[in-house]
Amino acid sequence: MWPVLKLLLLQAICSAQRGVLTEGKQTQQAGHVSVVIVGGTGDLAKKYLWQGFFQLYTSQVGSGHTFSFYGGGLSPDDQGTPVLFDILKHVACSPDTPVERCALLKDQFLHLVQYRQLKTPEDYRALGRHIQETLQGEGMEEAGRLFYLSVPAFAYADIADQVNSSCRPAGGAWLRVVLEKPFGHDLSSAQTLATQLGGSLKDEEMYRIDHYLGKQVVSNILPFRKVNQKFLDPIWNRQHIERVEIVLKETLDVKGRIPFYDQYGVIRDVMQNHLTEIMTLLTMKVPQILSSSEEVLRNKLQIFSHLQPVGTKQAVIGQYQAYTAEVREELNKTTDQFSVTPTFAAVMVHIDSAQYDGVPIVLSSGKMLDERVAYARVLFKNDVFCVQNPDHIHCKPKQIIFHFGHGSLEHPAVLVTKNLFKPELVDGEWREVTEHKDTTVLGFPISDYYVQAPKVQREPYAELIGHILSGRKDCFISAENLLASWGLWTPLLHSLRGSYPRIYPGGEANGNLLDLRLSATELSYASDSVVIISPETMGGTASESFQVTQGKFRGDDMVSAWGEELIARLATDLQAAAEGAVSEGGAFHLALSGGSSPLALFERLAQHHLSFPWRETHVWMVDERCMSLREPESNFHSVHEHLLQHIRIPYYNIHPMPVMLRQRLCVEEDGGALLYEKEIAHAVNGSAFHFVLLGVGLDGHTASLFPGEKAHERHGESLVALTESPVKPHQRMSLTLKAINKAQRVGLLVIGKLKHELLTQLSRVKNKPNKWPITGVHPANGKLVWYLDYDALLG
Repeated sequence: MWPVLKLLLLQAICSAQRGVLTEGKQTQQAGHVSVVIVGGTGDLAKKYLWQGFFQLYTSQVGSGHTFSFYGGGLSPDDQGTPVLFDILKHVACSPDTPVERCALLKDQFLHLVQYRQLKTPEDYRALGRHIQETLQGEGMEEAGRLFYLSVPAFAYADIADQVNSSCRPAGGAWLRVVLEKPFGHDLSSAQTLATQLGGSLKDEEMYRIDHYLGKQVVSNILPFRKVNQKFLDPIWNRQHIERVEIVLKETLDVKGRIPFYDQYGVIRDVMQNHLTEIMTLLTMKVPQILSSSEEVLRNKLQIFSHLQPVGTKQAVIGQYQAYTAEVREELNKTTDQFSVTPTFAAVMVHIDSAQYDGVPIVLSSGKMLDERVAYARVLFKNDVFCVQNPDHIHCKPKQIIFHFGHGSLEHPAVLVTKNLFKPELVDGEWREVTEHKDTTVLGFPISDYYVQAPKVQREPYAELIGHILSGRKDCFISAENLLASWGLWTPLLHSLRGSYPRIYPGGEANGNLLDLRLSATELSYASDSVVIISPETMGGTASESFQVTQGKFRGDDMVSAWGEELIARLATDLQAAAEGAVSEGGAFHLALSGGSSPLALFERLAQHHLSFPWRETHVWMVDERCMSLREPESNFHSVHEHLLQHIRIPYYNIHPMPVMLRQRLCVEEDGGALLYEKEIAHAVNGSAFHFVLLGVGLDGHTASLFPGEKAHERHGESLVALTESPVKPHQRMSLTLKAINKAQRVGLLVIGKLKHELLTQLSRVKNKPNKWPITGVHPANGKLVWYLDYDALLG
């Protein structure tokens, strides 16, 4: 049995509020605390958790508490133990701890830690028995057990059940189970998870952690508002606040997190939790007793009841240029696969209350932006008009900035412009900063601000771990607040599903591409349409020049834009062609390709073009794989899933290719190709489609017409043919070049950076359809338009 060191009870654990919080403090019964980190050798535990628990331990020495620490993992003990203790080598004391004392504390801490395999129900039963035997063997009274679940959310319910059945303490000892985000994927999944956990744990036993609530400036928002109420109460309202901005900018990409991130995106990753929590702290009623968890959580919940619904007119999304390539690499996707997961978003929220009516609250966050910084800014109206000397402090914006870290300031701080008021210090934990380096904050010299900063900077996880031990729940997410937050964000997430994000290059090259325009009720990008000109033609970098581009490619018309605008333009052109055809002849015949490139187009047509004349539209297939049309890889299945099932189109206007006849796939003597050709000739005037949508493969194939010596010549006058693909499934059915070139209009959609080299080659080669089938597309009496995004055009 490891020896157990007597420790000093943690006093005033919520240090960010220590000077103000004199009422409602939690008192903790001394005794033994068993700490179990499930996932104790994982990345989060390695980076933050063990350091946080070591800091907790060092702050407790001499208190009457005793501790045991367990790192749980799936590996057997002989494999997990060396990994765990390699992590523990890197825990560090606070800078003011003498070297000799630090060495002693680390040695004592290591003696209190052990690894446990936690994989099966028996493993949890063994852990429960071990904890009980430790208590009895040492004759210790138990204070409680803390389980930190640093594991994927899908494992929460099972582990909670094992903890409840095998590791729950007896008597009056407490149980606290810490859960990391994500807490669900939307409102429905969050409700399901809450129900599952509720079968094993009481809500007061669950600590849903948001590490942003452990940041010193975030935890100081309410104390700052409380201690400065005499200044803030008269101006914290719609008559004086112009807007509130809550911003989290990052310069890094999401490499290494793609499997998680591509399922969640920026709104679920940081806005539904971090930024929403900050919004509630800024706008909620200041509690009478700041240390009252019940009052804090109740006031937060009240704000949610006044939030107006958020829709697509109050949100914009973006995606950095290299993201799709990273998705393909990490998820082993095909080269024509692209993702519409947003890596940038901005959302405007309004509160329906007399205090905040009409005040826009803008939440924005993104990856691959120009700097790493996080802040909340309350911008006040300035009624001073300066005729002369516009640089005078009274002519500048009035604002309070809660600067969470990084940026030009490089440290957490609260800043108040000197034309507003001089703020009171919260308590002895904070200091006024009067000596500054020459820097600016949000465009203004640091000398324009009164600045307060923590005397000692502390890590968020260390702060929150202390709050868990003290039983302080206002620093965590209650079930009611969690579901209220998902209730706000889920409708927006569903509305944005399939929307194409604006593509941005990343870093300083973004320029003004992501700038926002706010109206009374809507938020949009400041620039309506963005197109980048080739650097060779401009004599500079690709990021230096932006304008709408239309030109020629291989002698045919070309439209090029960022992906979002490109898809919108193609959808608009399609609807114009449909309306023209219906007006002229009563029907519109559209032939569609499969693959992933047109998926965003299909979804845009279904969601945004509600006046499209679908009842008069006939949908045909450009090509099809020889497989059941119910197979997910079938081109028709893709068109059905992303378009047809979402629109009102008569079933008899849908024309899949007959690849299966007589229970056989693509057997030439069954005559499937000829049957489809006859169907086209019967329904389509002159067998000339109004619009054919094509893509192009990396080998230059289009439709299912692949490179091959004189292969296309063998099709002769046929409009439909059976073809052979070099990749499985080999057999295909396809419109021929003869059929395609009869069309009135052909749109050729090319998306993705991997197509850049192909486009470069196509711009140089002559018409050789046997080697480059795409070069055989030349509508005889129609028009070809290339729709190229900038990933493909510029690489």
